[in-house]
Amino acid sequence: MKDSFFISILFLIAFVFSIIPLPDFLQIAMPEWIPLILFFFSIMHPEKIGLFLALAFGIILDLLSGSLLGQHALSLLVTVTICLRLNLIVRVFPLWQLNLFIIIMLIIYEFILFWIDGVLSNNVPVSERIFPIFSSMLVWPIILRYIPKLRDDISNRI
Repeated sequence: MKDSFFISILFLIAFVFSIIPLPDFLQIAMPEWIPLILFFFSIMHPEKIGLFLALAFGIILDLLSGSLLGQHALSLLVTVTICLRLNLIVRVFPLWQLNLFIIIMLIIYEFILFWIDGVLSNNVPVSERIFPIFSSMLVWPIILRYIPKLRDDISNRI
């Protein structure tokens, strides 16, 4: 019960961070908060996160961003499936390999979004797909370090 409350609050915060309006030069480099949190829980706690949750969060992201319904959902389903399949292997990786794995997952995520935009003839600049990878790359070690600490602090207080 405590874990589901913590996970719900964490995803709510991630959704808020995803829709916060920023200046244009910062908006283009907004980290991919929802995929990062989904990747974290699908690797570290796969029993808490499933494909249905990835699908639901993807559809919510589609609705919030105004993109084609199912675009983020497909991208999240593919990447979370890979994370869930490889979680036992990835969990024992050294930190640099885990970071590399997450970068690869982010590249796959953004490539699927870019591919769908291309099929739909949406002219999306490549920079709108590359900069979020770099900013997410910088945020990932912080997520990896502080989410378990937050979880422990909250569970000790409740």
